[in-house]
Amino acid sequence: MAQIVGTVGQVPGRGGLRVAAVSAAARPIAQVEADHACPVPTGIAEFDRVLGGGLVPGAVVLLAGEPGVGKSTLLLQVAAASARAGRTCLYITGEESAAQVRARAARVGAVVDGVHLAAETLVTAIPTHVDAVAPGLLVVDSVQTMVVPGLAGAVSGVSQVREAAAALIQLAKDRALATVLVGHVTKDGAIAGPRTLEHLVDVVLSFEGDRHGRLRMVRAIKNRYGPTDEVGCFELGGSGLAELPDPSGLFRSHSDQPVPGTAVTVALDGRRPMLVEVQALAAPASGHPRRVTTGLDAGRMAMVCAILERRAGLPLARLDCYLAPVGGARLVEPAADLAVALALSGSVRDQAVPVGWAVFGELGLAGEVRRVPGAAQRVAEATRLGVTDVMLPRADAADLGPVVGRGAAVRLHPVDDLVGALRRVAWVRTDLPALTVRDGPRALALVAEAGG
Repeated sequence: MAQIVGTVGQVPGRGGLRVAAVSAAARPIAQVEADHACPVPTGIAEFDRVLGGGLVPGAVVLLAGEPGVGKSTLLLQVAAASARAGRTCLYITGEESAAQVRARAARVGAVVDGVHLAAETLVTAIPTHVDAVAPGLLVVDSVQTMVVPGLAGAVSGVSQVREAAAALIQLAKDRALATVLVGHVTKDGAIAGPRTLEHLVDVVLSFEGDRHGRLRMVRAIKNRYGPTDEVGCFELGGSGLAELPDPSGLFRSHSDQPVPGTAVTVALDGRRPMLVEVQALAAPASGHPRRVTTGLDAGRMAMVCAILERRAGLPLARLDCYLAPVGGARLVEPAADLAVALALSGSVRDQAVPVGWAVFGELGLAGEVRRVPGAAQRVAEATRLGVTDVMLPRADAADLGPVVGRGAAVRLHPVDDLVGALRRVAWVRTDLPALTVRDGPRALALVAEAGG
């Protein structure tokens, strides 16, 4: 009769973990060399600005954006600029033929010695191209078109994208090869593919822009080597993308005469201050009043309209209100509230904010003007661009006293509330008695009394 004999084994994770050889011994952190982690500039200053100085050898960057926004054009120009600086580049295209990419490169001036082009979709073939070229920069356009042979799943499927990205990341780390992967986005703007794709790479960049406008922006969503609050600005033209170190010119109409329904604000996008002109139009409504906005949050616009009506007595209940920044800019921060309010007020009264003024401040539901972050940067940018007067929250103006100094070329106009802000501009006399938020319903009458 057979006898069953029991044996005691080790359970993994309970003292039974198998020991493997280490790849390198642990050292004190101060003795670890960091030279190989220094960024190398690409030659495109606005792109380097977002990256934190350039591309780090062995780093993997994921650049995502909507179709047609200009991702391939940007990376062709990055490859050409890097090649001009003496860095060999390998551009792998999986979406277009080599001839199509060559034609685009000719249009944007990216046909440069040192840029190598290959049409390839097999991930396993890319190391062969890398060995043949020995590049310092690898561009894969796009990761969703790469195929891992023998792996089940459709092209651009979750499993294919994950394994293809993992193979390319391993290649980049093994060869200390700076690699840029182009990624697609879904209908809601999220990066297509598995969420782990964003966790695996070192840098995630978003390439944004209205397809009907000229402005393009690169933002860092994740960056292991630099800041995530920088923005790179480009202007799309017939010869490719041109850098915009000073994008404020796109966001202003540059009119020498005051225009009713306009106000200039200083927006802070990441670390970058920009002057943006807000335009408003209020017209009699034929039915239910409409609130239409482009480039601003519709809910916040409705809130500003309610504050204007309740706290400043502005008759907006029977008016259609349209609002948009100039040049396709997007204003998502509350600091633009005060400019929106002054633009709407000017449209209703058919009178204008003086030329040379810039305003910023967040509006509270009680009509108060709240402080905003980065006031010193905003005032400095306004001064640099020739603004003569800045209206801002009083709390921010108090902090800016020692920063701006008496010899500054800009005059500060601190305000406490919306009614005070309305009284500061040209269409309300400044010799009237002081108003408070409680006097809001009287504001419209005082405007009429002042000849507005």
